[in-house]
Amino acid sequence: MAENAMSQREFDRLRRMLKPFSGLNTFVYRLTGGRLMGTIGGREVCLVTMTGAKSGKQRTVPLMYVPYEDGVIIVASLGGAPKHPVWYYNLLSNAEIEVQYRRRKLKLRARRVDAEEKARVWPTCVEHYPPYEDYQRRTDRDIPVFVCEPRA
Repeated sequence: MAENAMSQREFDRLRRMLKPFSGLNTFVYRLTGGRLMGTIGGREVCLVTMTGAKSGKQRTVPLMYVPYEDGVIIVASLGGAPKHPVWYYNLLSNAEIEVQYRRRKLKLRARRVDAEEKARVWPTCVEHYPPYEDYQRRTDRDIPVFVCEPRA
């Protein structure tokens, strides 16, 4: 079992809090271009809009901003929870996304990295958001990482 693993009770509490907070964060971020609710713990946030795997509807989630080459890296950490975030399955189903960082919008394609590439990009993820390291220690799952590159 992972060090300081999240209990099912903690996971359930996290899920109940996350949806309303994410909605509020998204609304305020869009309204202010990221001036308000554009950081968490002093670290930059971006909005990622994707297509729901089951619903086909547009879904937007605030995630930590990790710039990488001409795009971004997004990390499916869910705070070290034992399960992947719901949006992980959206990306597997449809890789076309839009990322808003402050007032800048990028049309990108998300690609899950393999273990070798993750080893190369993980230090960049941790540099931009150090808690990722703790999250990986808290869970037995290999936290998925997506490199998001400009669409052709």
